[in-house]
Amino acid sequence: MSLLTIKSAIAGYSQADMILKGVDFTVNKGEIVGIFGPNGAGKSTMLKLAAGLLTPREGRVELKGENIGGLSPRNIARRGMVFVPQEANVFTSLTVRENLEMGAFLYKGRPRQRIEMMLEKFPDLGRLQHIKARGLSGGQRQVLAMATALLVEPEIMLLDEPTAGLSPIAVLELLQNIRDINKMGITIAIVEQNVAAALKILDRAYILVDGKNAVDGPAAEIASDPEVKRKFLGG
Repeated sequence: MSLLTIKSAIAGYSQADMILKGVDFTVNKGEIVGIFGPNGAGKSTMLKLAAGLLTPREGRVELKGENIGGLSPRNIARRGMVFVPQEANVFTSLTVRENLEMGAFLYKGRPRQRIEMMLEKFPDLGRLQHIKARGLSGGQRQVLAMATALLVEPEIMLLDEPTAGLSPIAVLELLQNIRDINKMGITIAIVEQNVAAALKILDRAYILVDGKNAVDGPAAEIASDPEVKRKFLGG
């Protein structure tokens, strides 16, 4: 079952600068799908389009079959899809717990119980819950951002380069956290620069070049194709 579908999308940040030039993209329920490509290929733009931060000039963005192109990010979040940006994704002046309390604002159930669940699910956050977010490591901040997004019980999470700037060990730890989130029943679409590491946790992947689809398929096939690696993934 397709949760998120982007069909022939043309979009950008101004009328004269269309970054996406007819992109197609699908994420099925339960998958982790990666998006790769060189700088400027349109990877993050595609996530922003899906999240409601951009409106398609042409084409459609569908969530569970509903056209959501033009809806606000808040309305899209209420429909079950959340976006975790690469930067500015936590309140650094607030503690870990206070960040989670802010994130629980849209949760219609028992927010305190939901927060405790996140602190138990991510032990580092539980241990550091009274520390201001500015005191967290880069990886811990990303975990906090993802845990905050999980508070509203989304069906699908969009992650924009969550491992950027992390050490190799922190990259592997964060990708394991992402895999664990997927095992909770959360479908994930992720833009990543750490291609080799990310391919190990993905079901499928798309490669964009100049705002267009270049390659897509099962992650294992992309990882083992020397021509694809040479042309698009830096060897």
